[in-house]
Amino acid sequence: MEYANIIVNISHENLDKTFQYKIPSSMQGILEVGDYVSVPFGKGNKIINGYVLELTDSPVYDPDKIKEIEEINTDNRLVEYKLIKLAYWMKKRYGSTMINALKTVLPVKRKVREKEEKSIILKIGEKEAYERLSIYLKKHQTARERLLRELINEGELDYKVVTGKLNVSAATIKAMEQQEVLSIKSRRVYRNTVIGNKPELKLRLNEDQKYIVDSITDEYINGYRGTYLIHGITGSGKTEVYMEIISKVCEMGKSVIVLIPEISLTYQTLMRFYRRFGDKVSVLHSKLSQGEKYDQFERAKKGDMSIMIGPRSALFTPFENIGLIVIDEEHENSYKSDSMPKYHARETAIELARLHNASVILGSATPSVDAYYKALKGEYKLFTLDKRAKEESVLAKVHIVDLKQELKDGNRSMFSQKLRIMMEDRLEKGEQIMLFLNRRGYSGFVSCRSCGHVIKCPHCDVSLTRHINGKLKCHYCGYETIDRSTCPECGSTYIGTFKAGTEKVEKAVKDMFPYANVLRMDADTTVKKDSYESILSSFSNREADILIGTQMIVKGHDFPYVTLMGILIADMSLNVNDFRSGERTFQLLTQAAGRSGRAELSGEVVIQTYNPEHYAIEAAKSQDYKLFYSKEILYRSLMHYPPVGHLMAILIESPDEETLEKYTTALAETVKNDIIIDCNKKSVSIIGPTDASVKKINDIYRKMIYFKAVDIDSLILIKDKCEMFKEEHYNRKVRIIIDMDPLNGY
Repeated sequence: MEYANIIVNISHENLDKTFQYKIPSSMQGILEVGDYVSVPFGKGNKIINGYVLELTDSPVYDPDKIKEIEEINTDNRLVEYKLIKLAYWMKKRYGSTMINALKTVLPVKRKVREKEEKSIILKIGEKEAYERLSIYLKKHQTARERLLRELINEGELDYKVVTGKLNVSAATIKAMEQQEVLSIKSRRVYRNTVIGNKPELKLRLNEDQKYIVDSITDEYINGYRGTYLIHGITGSGKTEVYMEIISKVCEMGKSVIVLIPEISLTYQTLMRFYRRFGDKVSVLHSKLSQGEKYDQFERAKKGDMSIMIGPRSALFTPFENIGLIVIDEEHENSYKSDSMPKYHARETAIELARLHNASVILGSATPSVDAYYKALKGEYKLFTLDKRAKEESVLAKVHIVDLKQELKDGNRSMFSQKLRIMMEDRLEKGEQIMLFLNRRGYSGFVSCRSCGHVIKCPHCDVSLTRHINGKLKCHYCGYETIDRSTCPECGSTYIGTFKAGTEKVEKAVKDMFPYANVLRMDADTTVKKDSYESILSSFSNREADILIGTQMIVKGHDFPYVTLMGILIADMSLNVNDFRSGERTFQLLTQAAGRSGRAELSGEVVIQTYNPEHYAIEAAKSQDYKLFYSKEILYRSLMHYPPVGHLMAILIESPDEETLEKYTTALAETVKNDIIIDCNKKSVSIIGPTDASVKKINDIYRKMIYFKAVDIDSLILIKDKCEMFKEEHYNRKVRIIIDMDPLNGY
């Protein structure tokens, strides 16, 4: 590589503008993407600093006029150096432009007005102050007289108090400053995103928790940096383990990032950390103002705080010296980005930790099959917590209700008889109830309410998706068949897609129990900035008897008076057109069951389902992860699905259907030829091109190509081929989105 494209001013406005420089022979083979260099800039060749974004053999203009890099100044302590390195890794791993990768990892540097606190200080001595006071009195300058009198008494006053309570104008203050009677002192203050109680003493750990803490910290102190998976049942005290290890890492002068999956978790998790670590803790999430985000990044860079908590974007907090990254509820889908680059926070955190020489801790009551597979292979170190942290707290008793039988018994309500009776009982006792509506993937699959039969692909063992054109289609192999108005298994006309929402559930609950106080938590009720905290605080303070919600209510919350969890239709995630549907269902049901009976009061769970014999539901009933994993990994192995194999989805979009058809066909043919030449021995298969599950959105046509391979390197090679095709056949009407090991369907 003879040339380097360099950015000399890192800000979001300037990311698209790079300058090209020659790489001197002395730096050939040494210079890397991310390096901090000195370069001559402008007509006067003033030496300024910049970051290397790309190495290339292609000059952008006359090579004789391209200046040379002066010097490599890379310092491992530079925050941007490591973030640019990370962006380059993400570009290569997931497919993206370097600009998009940079915009993902670099802190927003938009100019945000800094927040200041001003005070007014008396600048003259007491004798001179009284002389000046008599002048103000004679001239009837009452505002100046009032301010000076207070300054003589106090010496220093808050600016807001002066302009507010003393009713002195800014013009008056400025005039007195010009007379050198007073001076104005300003100091930068940061917007604080954490408002909580004073720190409290740490909890005493049980033997199992202490063993994990000691094992990880001993290795850390001895210089070993690894990735650890803590598999702990709900209520086993994983958070206490995290906090104890974080404490040890912070004592060594390191910073820590704690990732949590949803904003709804932020409040409760944040308060636990704040009570332990005080002002060392801050939080990032999408509901913060630009000023609040800007201040948190500035505090992190200056070392004013050392623990950042937030969803996946918090991973890119500009800490100088990261020592540990914790990913709680690591199985959650929200750790996968839904925009380019489509990175996974777990893999990206491990790469970031490598750049900082840090460790990574993954934690979950229901680990992802991917993480558990790697732990059993020895890539991660596995720890298990199989007892609840509080001795008096035991796992909730789980009841499974067959909704097919409820229908036969004449009950067409969304509440089984058992759930209704148990809700009445809890309301009489003054205990709390949570109702979970499992809506993930609810609109895709077609099933029979009478016998529970789901129409599936005969080749892929996933449900077929209903299309508007009257066809049922598989998006893994392209198989399709006609839609059904009667069940092919039992002939019933009770067949179709589920249609249920939280508002409908709320109305039904209020009709059944008009005297109960009901809260609803979903996308509609959490639009405002503080909606999550408000709803969760109200329920925690027992201002409501029943909380109804979607996935956001079942993850990580701890309500001691909840003794009943009702899961209304477990099958909604079980039959979605996705090979991970069993895993997601088991995780959701187990997490939901874990919300009940977390303190002295014993808890119960009612799971309503049309498939009571499915292994994911049976394993969730006993909260037996190993039982679930043993059956799930067998199925994945047979089908070569991740983590045993790997998938790559390529979505091609265009407003012109004919252009899309030609472009997609040409891309598929080119890649097929390359697979035959380069990857033939590595068993790569291609599926498609085929229409996306939703063929057209907002007048944009969509097509898919899927690739399946045993090793991910083969897919990365194909990704590179697709990106090369995109460059060689540039068409502004066509957009390509690459998704490595996709978690969501298209």
